[in-house]
Amino acid sequence: MTKTMKPMLLCAGALLLATGAHAGEVHVLNWKGYGADEPFATKAFEEMTGDTVVNDFFNSEQEMLTKLRTNPGLYDVVMINAAFMRQALEENLVQPIDTAKISNYGDLDPDQAASAMLNEDGKTYGVPWTWGLTTIAINDKAFDTAPTSIREMWKPEHEGRVTIRDDAVEAIQLGALATGQNINDIKDMSAVETSLTELLPNVRTFWSAENDWNQMVASNQIDLGTYWSGSAGRAKAQFNLPVSLAVPEEGAVGWLDSFAIPVGSDNVEGAEKFINYMISPEFYVEWDQTVGAPVSASRRAVAALPEDAFNRRVMGSPEIAERVQFQQPITDEQRESYLKTWQKLKVGAN
Repeated sequence: MTKTMKPMLLCAGALLLATGAHAGEVHVLNWKGYGADEPFATKAFEEMTGDTVVNDFFNSEQEMLTKLRTNPGLYDVVMINAAFMRQALEENLVQPIDTAKISNYGDLDPDQAASAMLNEDGKTYGVPWTWGLTTIAINDKAFDTAPTSIREMWKPEHEGRVTIRDDAVEAIQLGALATGQNINDIKDMSAVETSLTELLPNVRTFWSAENDWNQMVASNQIDLGTYWSGSAGRAKAQFNLPVSLAVPEEGAVGWLDSFAIPVGSDNVEGAEKFINYMISPEFYVEWDQTVGAPVSASRRAVAALPEDAFNRRVMGSPEIAERVQFQQPITDEQRESYLKTWQKLKVGAN
């Protein structure tokens, strides 16, 4: 947030409080270290609205769904990957959102706002927040020039120097990309299994959190691995680590994250204000420039970045967009099949 933005936010906060806005707690369920819990954001939102932000965290989408199931009424806002919204809807875990009460909603990318994954029967259940890639990130010390192929991870010179996330769906989709297949319509699972079997000897270890990846590159234990685009940006911007993103010619896995309001929320008004702030340029520019962030779903927020910002110059380029395969929902049967395959492959590698 720039110095010129702060007075504007404080004035807006005074206006909200003067009009009798509900002051209470906004309970947010999100990934730890993923924007919504940044100290600058919490401070600005609380000054603007009078609401207190209470954060809780999950380490996987399945843990997020479990927390919603087992704590009905506890959360006011939850971050949901759009590919998992179907499951949340089927279990009646989230409620429709009145987008008319979210003033920044009109700034969102129209295609993302209209996503069939976030809307049903004319009602909106998820407000697009950020999007990004699961792709290759490299240790700059290991490369003179960034690799152009995902198959770089398979090369013998990287034996014991590769890391991938221990996630069955991501692993199978990685194998699909490496074998020239659509991640949402895998025709040859045998080829995927063979490809991953060949990759595993190069894998030093699996990661589950950003800190795992960052510590490995900081201690020069890895050459490259799969990583989230926003995480790679944070590694460089916040921790000054030698990390660069590489979007290979075979493509990258795209994901769309949204904010939803759980069924039973005690502070829907506060949730609407929180979501509105999360998609504002005021929040996003500060997050991207001082911490490192994925791409905002708000066109106005991205346009507010400096012209040379990675999320404006590179991630906004048509060439990159053509390579992205956005995740679509998968069935429980597919998820179980992927998990069994992944567990079998890991056991075989030991």
